[in-house]
Amino acid sequence: MSTLIMGVVNVTPDSFSDGGRFLDPAAAIAHGLRLRAAGAHLLDVGGESTRPGSERVDPAVEQERVIPVVQALAEVGAAVSVDTMNASTALAAVAAGARIVNDVSGGLADPDMLPAVAGTGADLVLGHWRGPSADMYAHAQYDDPVRDVLSELASRIEAAAVAGIPPARLITDPGIGFGKKGDQNWTVLRGLPRLVALGPRVLVGTSRKRFLAETLGLDQPDAQDVETRRDLATAVTSVLAAQAGVWAVRVHDVTATRDALRIAAKWEDEERWTSPTRSH
Repeated sequence: MSTLIMGVVNVTPDSFSDGGRFLDPAAAIAHGLRLRAAGAHLLDVGGESTRPGSERVDPAVEQERVIPVVQALAEVGAAVSVDTMNASTALAAVAAGARIVNDVSGGLADPDMLPAVAGTGADLVLGHWRGPSADMYAHAQYDDPVRDVLSELASRIEAAAVAGIPPARLITDPGIGFGKKGDQNWTVLRGLPRLVALGPRVLVGTSRKRFLAETLGLDQPDAQDVETRRDLATAVTSVLAAQAGVWAVRVHDVTATRDALRIAAKWEDEERWTSPTRSH
């Protein structure tokens, strides 16, 4: 199982997951190095929260947060992605050493994003997105979640091609939790093989998201060990996503997902080794 792990480095004061613990650049850099040491193949640095209900951040503020972190991590050899919806931030981050631009809006939030990235040579993550986080659930209306997500991502792939970005530089992300409620997320996850079949690499991020908490009852006032259990659920969904053929999974707890992927890979290796002689 060769699925990569993308570790999350939130340089924000209002992330739903880490609540500003890494807003200070030095703290964010140290956190990124810990994630890398734990087994992250990629580090995704973001300076704007995309949690439900969050408001947009001025690009200048976003860049003040992320560029020092991107540069420091890239200088020590880390493969860095920048999580941004702003073309100007994407350009600054690539100049500072980022290799991937992770745009959860798929280039829809900023019309300059696709042509800007086209000229850099960086890879681009096109997320499935129907509107800003402030009212994302108002857009959670689907005739068929899998078909609709596939169709809308296909249109973004076409837009990227027109802008000069070939499929080899593209990564698609079904936007789990973005403009999707509850079971809509599970439906999209079950459809991952169809997304993989589109052609570009696929990134999946389920980490600590609300639909996992709802499934486990962790949204209840008396829930215990909420973060640990969300991370366990993330690791399980990461393994299932890997088995569906995704290129990478984006997670907060790298260790839990690393271990889960290793165990799943060992299981699959043993299955391949024993299956030729198994009696039926």
